[in-house]
Amino acid sequence: MPIPDYQTLMLPLLRCFADGKEHSIQDVVNTLAKEFSLTEEELRELLPSGKQAVFYSRVGWAKTYLAKANLIEKVRRSHYVITRRGREVLNENPSEIKNEFLAQFPEFTEFRRREVQKETQSKKGICKEEKTPEEVLEEAYAELRDSLAQELLDIVKKSTPAFFERLVVELLVRMGYGGSRSEAARAVGQVGDEGIDGIIDQDRLGLDTIYIQAKKWDQCVGRPEIQRFVGALAGKRAKKGVFITTSSFSQEAVRYVSTIEARIVLIDGKRLAELMIDYDVGVTPVTTYQLKRVDSDYFNNG
Repeated sequence: MPIPDYQTLMLPLLRCFADGKEHSIQDVVNTLAKEFSLTEEELRELLPSGKQAVFYSRVGWAKTYLAKANLIEKVRRSHYVITRRGREVLNENPSEIKNEFLAQFPEFTEFRRREVQKETQSKKGICKEEKTPEEVLEEAYAELRDSLAQELLDIVKKSTPAFFERLVVELLVRMGYGGSRSEAARAVGQVGDEGIDGIIDQDRLGLDTIYIQAKKWDQCVGRPEIQRFVGALAGKRAKKGVFITTSSFSQEAVRYVSTIEARIVLIDGKRLAELMIDYDVGVTPVTTYQLKRVDSDYFNNG
């Protein structure tokens, strides 16, 4: 039979977790391959990039969509379990699970927000056929990046405070601060008072210091929290700080930072995930595409 599309795989995939136990994605892939009686040739079929198997990719997308709808949840790397909502869905005994079915869940609706906006634009006359191949590729890249950023943020929010602190250190080092990772790690976590979670050198010689506040929060960070951080900086005679959170900042907090003398950089959850992608923290490359053009100079010598 042909390789099933990712929506066809959603319900069978969810049933793989019906026992309530933790399962790896590789185990699920093997189980579904047997369920759909896929041949070795079909399992070896690759995407156009030649980097990943078609079936594995489709199982991956089905897994992502179920996770975004909170029907399954990640417990550790590549391992998932069914959620309470997932069990409730199976108890309803649906004949299939597709995107339309998942749209009843607000988490999934938010995840698909960008696609809904694109559909709205299309209805206004911005058709896919009017776009260049490069534009289509750019939009697909943006969509994949958005999905990855949200997945990263979800994982970070579930991490321990200690892990979050190490993540912040790793990110700042990748961005060029703090010298080596070991040097930065010794700096972070040694202050821990007056609203300051750590310090890190802006340069390798330690001539300039940046103070850090890292909040693994769900609620919005307001102006009072920023004011306390600024007060802590003043007590250290410092004028540079980075406030990192997994949530967001209120408009009052953002406006306040723009009016004070101290240089405070606010990094919310969305920006944190984007920086992790840009500096390869917690992510790994899967496929690389190169767009090439004709080298006119080469042919001018002919």
